[in-house]
Amino acid sequence: MGKNFCQHAQINSHRTHSFCLFPDKNEMGKTKKRLKQGGLLNRAKRVSTSYLDKLIAEATVDCYNESEEIGGIFTMLEENLAVPFTTKLLGFEVTVERIDLNDADEIVTVCRRGRERQRIPILDLPLPEPRPKGAEWIDAFRRWAQGR
Repeated sequence: MGKNFCQHAQINSHRTHSFCLFPDKNEMGKTKKRLKQGGLLNRAKRVSTSYLDKLIAEATVDCYNESEEIGGIFTMLEENLAVPFTTKLLGFEVTVERIDLNDADEIVTVCRRGRERQRIPILDLPLPEPRPKGAEWIDAFRRWAQGR
């Protein structure tokens, strides 16, 4: 802080980012270490909308209605999303055990904390950093859901 002109900015309700205009050597070392571990790179890596559109097309090929499209996207999520993984919900760490379709034809995650289990719509699920393998399918589903 001090001479480094460091700032902390709350980007959204989940993340606070720090940046320094003139970082000292110690701060630069921390940044390089986080880059090597993938923390900053994972945040910087964004999936292009054209790639998401390709995933959506792949999942919904030969679908005749919205229900079939949800089924196609669910199948791709089930095949590609690496579960279990941990994330935070309302400040508590939970384990995402699996994904499922509920009676309302919504894609949900089955989350566990201790003995408690709860189904959370995948559209509302905050993703951890680093993101689990296959998280681009969640991004694709979110893009698809915005367009319906």
